[in-house]
Amino acid sequence: MTNEHHTMRIGGTRIPAVGFGTYLIGKEDAARAVSDAIAAGYRHIDTAAGYQNEYEVGGGIRDGVKRAGLTPDDIFVTTKLWPGNAAWGDPPKGYDETREAFEASRHALGLDVVDLYLIHAPSGGDQRVAEWRALVDLKAEGKARAVGVSNFTEAHIEELRAADLPLPDANQIELHPWSQKPELVAYLKAEGILPIAYSSLVPLSTWRAEPGQDSAKTDEMKADSADVASPFRTLAERYGVSEAQVLLRWGVENGYPVLPKSLKPDRMLQNIDIFGFEIGEEEMANLRSLDRGDGVAWATGDPRGMG
Repeated sequence: MTNEHHTMRIGGTRIPAVGFGTYLIGKEDAARAVSDAIAAGYRHIDTAAGYQNEYEVGGGIRDGVKRAGLTPDDIFVTTKLWPGNAAWGDPPKGYDETREAFEASRHALGLDVVDLYLIHAPSGGDQRVAEWRALVDLKAEGKARAVGVSNFTEAHIEELRAADLPLPDANQIELHPWSQKPELVAYLKAEGILPIAYSSLVPLSTWRAEPGQDSAKTDEMKADSADVASPFRTLAERYGVSEAQVLLRWGVENGYPVLPKSLKPDRMLQNIDIFGFEIGEEEMANLRSLDRGDGVAWATGDPRGMG
């Protein structure tokens, strides 16, 4: 079962509940992976300027819609502004540079309109408000259907409110049972800002296990990931699904679009097939007890966490 009819509201549009993430997919694999994902039923593709694969992702979208007999309008595309980071000697972008970066992303992806455009991180410093003003204008001009942020805290979002600007439509953040961010999520929902989950599969032993795919998982977390008695494995056995499906279903039941990534077509199909079971209320309550605080995939200013 695909997620074609499973969507959530974001701004004035709808976003598919399960998207295909493309972080750490290299140029050599991105087009094929995205095309395969669309063939598997994905209707939301997530990329970013910082992933350095937008051109290839765009090619994969064009090939995928042709293979599936769709039109480009059938695919919801998210991409992100790299805002700069003074700590890396990378000057933060101002208003004009933000608009230029948007046009570069739009051109690379081959899109007339970007469905969701995000500021990738709050690393723009004193240019954050200028960057956000540019995104607000891009939406007003019809060049982006929805605009938002990623890895922003409540304080960063309140900074935008203090500038008398509209609040974001979404905040893409690390969310999984080990990092649930209840206070931030409650704030986002109260303000009508959709939380979008990335790195949903952190508790799995296979998450970023390959060389060069660094993370801040502790040795204790790595041991727990491999535990045959883990609560995720127990639930997976109970429902006859994979641990990954349990973790993705947890996100969707909480109201978060999720963004799994895989290069394997069979795993792509499995990751999107999460609508045939439901985690019960008591089990969801038990999973809430697993929260360990801040996540391990992103630290502001840290290149590990492109999201």
